[in-house]
Amino acid sequence: MIPLTYDFHIHTCLSPCADDDMTPANIVMMAALKGLDVIAITDHNTCRNCKAAIEIGKKNNILVLPGMELTTSEEVHVICLFAELEDAMMFDSYVYERLIKVKNKESIFGNQLVVDEDELVLEREEYLLINATTIGFSDVYDVVTAYHGVMIPAHIDKSSNSVISNLGFLPPDSRFSCVELTKLENRDLFIPNNPYLQKCRAILDSDAHNLGQISEPVHVLSASMKNATAVLIALEGLESSPT
Repeated sequence: MIPLTYDFHIHTCLSPCADDDMTPANIVMMAALKGLDVIAITDHNTCRNCKAAIEIGKKNNILVLPGMELTTSEEVHVICLFAELEDAMMFDSYVYERLIKVKNKESIFGNQLVVDEDELVLEREEYLLINATTIGFSDVYDVVTAYHGVMIPAHIDKSSNSVISNLGFLPPDSRFSCVELTKLENRDLFIPNNPYLQKCRAILDSDAHNLGQISEPVHVLSASMKNATAVLIALEGLESSPT
């Protein structure tokens, strides 16, 4: 098994709440500077800056997973990670069709920039990506797995936009096997009212919206290889547990 330092929750300049200098190039270079092995790009309801980050990562020995922070109809945030960019982009199309369309006001919410490897702006997304979609939380697992991805409820110990804060509990009939926390010790605090957590692996991410927030190399995932498929298998708990 190989220990991999990670950060699976990073926003680029395509998320309106992220800094404009959160370009794929800057993110990958900061991850390299900090000594991370694997990161994921998880913009709100889109995967369109993943391609550039993956290509830059290949040149800098950083494994970049394509991903998304999906907002469900209940406004629950869910990290969705994929091994293949093609699957991520098909999922992107599925989600975009179900995004509740409201025009972005850049002066209020911020820019939404699709950029290439050289930081050239290719597109400015017109619809506000932090809006909810019409995808219910109970449907996310089936949809994500249909595109060969992994579902990870985001920051479940936060007081907003988490499955516990918005629904009031972790549904006992859930099928996901990994959750994200802001503090690992919070897992034990939530178990009494959410026994499903006992079945889940836990990861800790930065939810970075600026370069300084990207994680230091302190969280480690053990995987059989340093590739996207092996990382997803480890996150699902089919190999040893992340810490």
